[in-house]
Amino acid sequence: MNSMTYTRHIKPRIEEALDDTPVVLVHGPRQCGKTTLVKQIGDLRGYTYMSFDDDNLVSAARTDPIGFVDRLGDKVILDEIQRVPELFTSIKHAVDKHRVAGRFLLTGSANILLLPKLSDSLAGRMEAIQLHTLSRYEIEAKGEALLPHLFKNELAFGLLDKLNDTLAEYIVEGGFPEPLQRSSAKRKQQWHQNYINTLIQRDIREMAQIANLNELPKLLELTALQSAQLLNLSNISKSFQLSRQTITSYFTLLQHIFLVDELPAWHNNKGKRLIKTPKVHLCDTGLAAAVLKLTSEQLYDEDRTMLGHLLESFVYNELKRQASWYEKEVSFYHYRDKDQYEVDIVMEQYGGGTVGIEVKASATVKEQDFKGLKRLQDTVGKHWKAGIIFFDGEYPLSFGNKLHALPISALWSWGV
Repeated sequence: MNSMTYTRHIKPRIEEALDDTPVVLVHGPRQCGKTTLVKQIGDLRGYTYMSFDDDNLVSAARTDPIGFVDRLGDKVILDEIQRVPELFTSIKHAVDKHRVAGRFLLTGSANILLLPKLSDSLAGRMEAIQLHTLSRYEIEAKGEALLPHLFKNELAFGLLDKLNDTLAEYIVEGGFPEPLQRSSAKRKQQWHQNYINTLIQRDIREMAQIANLNELPKLLELTALQSAQLLNLSNISKSFQLSRQTITSYFTLLQHIFLVDELPAWHNNKGKRLIKTPKVHLCDTGLAAAVLKLTSEQLYDEDRTMLGHLLESFVYNELKRQASWYEKEVSFYHYRDKDQYEVDIVMEQYGGGTVGIEVKASATVKEQDFKGLKRLQDTVGKHWKAGIIFFDGEYPLSFGNKLHALPISALWSWGV
């Protein structure tokens, strides 16, 4: 299956931004489908396409950034813009001289918003939209996305798919378009391994002068081992002959290229006894499994603890993807207090409304599994919308008072 086949649900958001904003940046991990998507949009709107994967183009743009931008047409796609950061000031001047909506459509495989000078230069002129790897909802292309129903607490009840070992297969596949087209698990894993090597040898080498590039795969592996757990960089740094400060800067680089995501702790004014440490997730579970050299069979039959952690990352990533095209902005957190009550994922929508999420790899749910959600519900009060335990069952179940257990498959096949 070609990535052109997938419907990317964030596309209307990009088109809306082009209608009223001079510069639109679509950024996300390399190979997640950015170029395919912006070319689709650009072909319909008459854009010229240029890619900075071409080293000659990079050289010309770096040598004369002002002249390069001045010679561009009124509608241009600049692909992999992070390779030529010198262009941002010239783009700013071009926009200020001739401000029209949708003039520049940029893509980037590094998060330039984390580089203050670059993001400041286009403040008020640019909208940044993150494209993630494919959601399972986009891959399956059936039913409805679940996220809007959670915030409305509109949860109808009918039979859904129990996934069993297919769940581990979905986790190990991940959401990058290209490996999804490969027929064997071995070939998919090979793609992920090559991807990591290329990123480290090329993108990170270009972004930072790092003497110990060979340490990065090990850092990524140790981070993957901490998936869905509290981030402990001190523990990670003990495995290296490097300072904690160096490891922290390397970890930040992994965030810059969209490999790693920090999930902050939820807090409010009443939460004086809350744990404030963030959790860590890899941005694609296919990459996490490849880094850990785990097959779906190993994950399902032998390593149930890691299955639980990667399943939590899988659900978190799915919800983040669905939130990226949802009509309201959604913020993501986790909840943990000093009495050991915890909730895996907390979602808050702009304008009010909180949903708590727990994730279980098992097929059974008990009343006591809701204790963390009930604690959070009491703390949130009137803004509470729903508390959900995702489990590997067939039937959505109500546990009363805006608390539910839902099959994991409900995330992408609601209403089928």
